[in-house]
Amino acid sequence: MAHVIAIDTPTLGDRSYLVHDGEVAFVVDPQRDIDRILDLAADAGVRITHVFETHVHNDYVTGGRALADATGAAYHVNAADAVEFDRTPIADGDEVRVGDELRVTALATPGHTFTHLSYSLSERGHQVAVFTGGSLLFGSVGRPDLLGPEHTQDLVRLQHASAHRLAAEVPGPADVYPTHGFGSFCAATQSSASSSTLDTEKAANPVLSQTEEEFVRSILAGLDAWPAYYAHMAAINSAGPSAPDLSPPARADAEQLRRRIADGEWVVDLRNRTAFAAGHIFGSLNFGADGNFATYLGWLIPWGTPVTLLGETPDQVADAQRELVRIGIDRPAAHATGDPREWTGDQPPATYPRATFAELAQVRHHRPIVVLDVRRNLEWQESHVPGAVHIPLHELPRRLADVPDGEVWVHCASGYRASIAASLLHAAGREVVHVDGDYASASLKETSA
Repeated sequence: MAHVIAIDTPTLGDRSYLVHDGEVAFVVDPQRDIDRILDLAADAGVRITHVFETHVHNDYVTGGRALADATGAAYHVNAADAVEFDRTPIADGDEVRVGDELRVTALATPGHTFTHLSYSLSERGHQVAVFTGGSLLFGSVGRPDLLGPEHTQDLVRLQHASAHRLAAEVPGPADVYPTHGFGSFCAATQSSASSSTLDTEKAANPVLSQTEEEFVRSILAGLDAWPAYYAHMAAINSAGPSAPDLSPPARADAEQLRRRIADGEWVVDLRNRTAFAAGHIFGSLNFGADGNFATYLGWLIPWGTPVTLLGETPDQVADAQRELVRIGIDRPAAHATGDPREWTGDQPPATYPRATFAELAQVRHHRPIVVLDVRRNLEWQESHVPGAVHIPLHELPRRLADVPDGEVWVHCASGYRASIAASLLHAAGREVVHVDGDYASASLKETSA
């Protein structure tokens, strides 16, 4: 019997899969840090013989080549993909035997990319599952606009056709195992589902109930910005990235930290936003390890800028380093752990205040302030605080000069993104208040209609 083990990377919203029959195994869409997969295979007592990529990924660095090198597995990548490494080419209709009972069949499902493949799993002649990558997701599909606006119209229509192909050729009871859709920006829309079958998707997924024109209109209307680091992923993956170096980076003292900040490097504080506001080294930036740290850091940082990590513990730094290699930031320049008073040397830690939405509503009656909303465009269009200035977080580093003069009260939907924005503004010398709370329950918002 086939055993499917999902390997979640929740901070990126992705899943990899280890599938085995008790003796041999294959892997679909492995993440860069392959030690997780090797450990699972060892625990199960199975040998990995095949690795399959559904597509050249846009949101993370693959571990496919590194895993194949480490295990001697065949590395299956679409024959039509222009890659710079040796692979076992695979194409629509090709069947791969894994062990005595398992068969994997490639199905062309373009839409997320032009060369996207899904993989149908058969056991003893019966199709029992399909690994859909960025094609058919739980309640959605992979977004069709990541290859550029010149391709979006073609890809969104291909995505509709591919979903219908899967629905027609894979039995309804078969389990669906997508790579994206668990918070990934590669998903066109989000779903809270954690498992599904083809029958479930036929009943609930709009792509399988809407006409092509309805689907095209609804998907294109719901697309918003995606992380800037995506622009680098396809090139890295096409080159065949090696296994990452996860050894600890060099340790930096207070003087070195100040010098790195002065030189324009990014010194990133991984502590939660409450701790950061209460005390930090001036000029450092808060990307808390308790949120989508790698996604937002990769989105905002000028690509290639050296990164130093500050954490409460070595484990916090190590976890962050692992997150970064998944998006192609291979080696932090340095790190430090402990208390911010150790990082600031003879200077007291810098601070800034935090506030609630209720306090924001009150203060506007007493003195002039700037309200800065750093949510994305679709969020702003749904509703916003009257009189607020809107600069999406991913645009803020290059638009700091667009923030009006005065005391800035910055908010997002929950507080995480606002903390990043507050740290950017504070590092730029602005007087800032971090509004930390649930925007959905705030009473001072208005709809854009």
